[in-house]
Amino acid sequence: MARILGIESTCDETAAAVVEDGVRVLSSVISSQIELHARYRGVVPEIASRAHIENILPVIADALAGAHVTLADLDAIAVTHRPGLIGSLLIGVTAAKTLAWTLTRPLLAIDHVRAHLYSVMLGGAVQPQFPAVGLAISGGHTALYELRSFEDVRLIGSTIDDAIGEAYDKVAFILGLGYPGGPAIDRLAAQGDPSAIRFPRSNLSRTSLDFSFSGLKTSVLYHVRGHKGKERTAAQLSPQQIADVAASFQAACVDVVTTKLKRAIHQTRAKCVIVGGGVSANRGLRADLPKLGLPVYFPDFAYCTDNAAMSAGLAMLDLKANRIAGLDLDAITHSEFALTKPGA
Repeated sequence: MARILGIESTCDETAAAVVEDGVRVLSSVISSQIELHARYRGVVPEIASRAHIENILPVIADALAGAHVTLADLDAIAVTHRPGLIGSLLIGVTAAKTLAWTLTRPLLAIDHVRAHLYSVMLGGAVQPQFPAVGLAISGGHTALYELRSFEDVRLIGSTIDDAIGEAYDKVAFILGLGYPGGPAIDRLAAQGDPSAIRFPRSNLSRTSLDFSFSGLKTSVLYHVRGHKGKERTAAQLSPQQIADVAASFQAACVDVVTTKLKRAIHQTRAKCVIVGGGVSANRGLRADLPKLGLPVYFPDFAYCTDNAAMSAGLAMLDLKANRIAGLDLDAITHSEFALTKPGA
């Protein structure tokens, strides 16, 4: 029985968690910064890093208390050290290295995106078959992966412009909705007609596994504001018209994601699909993806957005394999994955 403390500070969530044996979550504490960044309609890196400094120690203390353990009860310290905002990452990495050194415990370095894919395992009820296609889908990431195991992951497709969560935020701004935009559009989409407006689907080439959402976002902008000389604002639309835009935009996003997943499944001969990241909480995706004809695994809603439990859980695999990081561990802004062809 191994208990691992996980620390997460890749973007604007300060999080800590204690996970036992890779799947049993003893505690998961998240300090959100949404109110700090809402006025800017996006994350401001300097504000985020300062908030992490203020929150990191109280969050760790709350995670230990919630798990009913002390620092001495921990078997290892895990930290997401990539990818993310450099100032935010440094806070978590520094805290983790300090704890590992003072407690003489192993330090485990975790890739944030791979942790999102592992999040489906938390709770211990899921046993996916491999090979699998992984979909990481959030405000900062939209990418497809070929998984032969959670330790053998290859990037096979990514976005060439906006991440899907970023597109949601921008469309929410166009419609005069709040930040973050994903939950607001998802709620409105349930009240709208997804076939009211035929927004474009950018599938790129016939075999491409990459994504592009910038054209879709621009199409929404032109639809809402009209053409030159006949400009309008979202305030001039009726509530039903706004709901129809939200539903039609979401339908276009889901169509693109579904198309890419079908291609990836065909190219990798996957036995299941694993979805992780903040947008994995989207009701449109959760309703549509099970139609793919393969088992589709989503994380519990508590583990969709950034959290430390997914990192502490994944770290158990590194601990078993003795993949221990040194105290010279760096914070790195980019992911560990380089693009490869499926099956390579």
